[in-house]
Amino acid sequence: MAKYNIIEKKEKEAAYRSLVSPKMMDEMQEKIMNIIVMQKKYRDKDFSAKKLAEELGTNTRYISAVVNVRFHMNYTSFVNKYRIDEAMTILVDKRFQDLRMEEVSDMVGFANRQSFYASFYRVMGMTPRDYRMQHLKQHPAMKATAAKRGRKPKTEKKN
Repeated sequence: MAKYNIIEKKEKEAAYRSLVSPKMMDEMQEKIMNIIVMQKKYRDKDFSAKKLAEELGTNTRYISAVVNVRFHMNYTSFVNKYRIDEAMTILVDKRFQDLRMEEVSDMVGFANRQSFYASFYRVMGMTPRDYRMQHLKQHPAMKATAAKRGRKPKTEKKN
């Protein structure tokens, strides 16, 4: 009986997705993109699905439905995708080579370094630091810039 209730509940929770018309999905998708991406709300660590829903005059279930159907991920993954995209740009930009990972994490909206590392690794398959170092190897000019600032590029460990 408990198993049946769980299945019934999941089906009931997913049913709300079909209640959102395609036209409303289009409108909400555009509004979500405008707020999260164009207004760069992804940088705000406190900007939740609830706050987005309030700003759009709707509820979190509709936000969840649109993000799931149109972007094929949950709200957190959606927001983190834009944070990681911006972090990747910052990590390879020579103007930001002196920034620590905590500073990059904070700039793009992660609450802490650990969540930044975990999300980055989940998406990219490497740590933010490894991403930066890999890019340094591919662009010797950036390596020289790092060296001028008294930094040594990371050397490969030999086993």
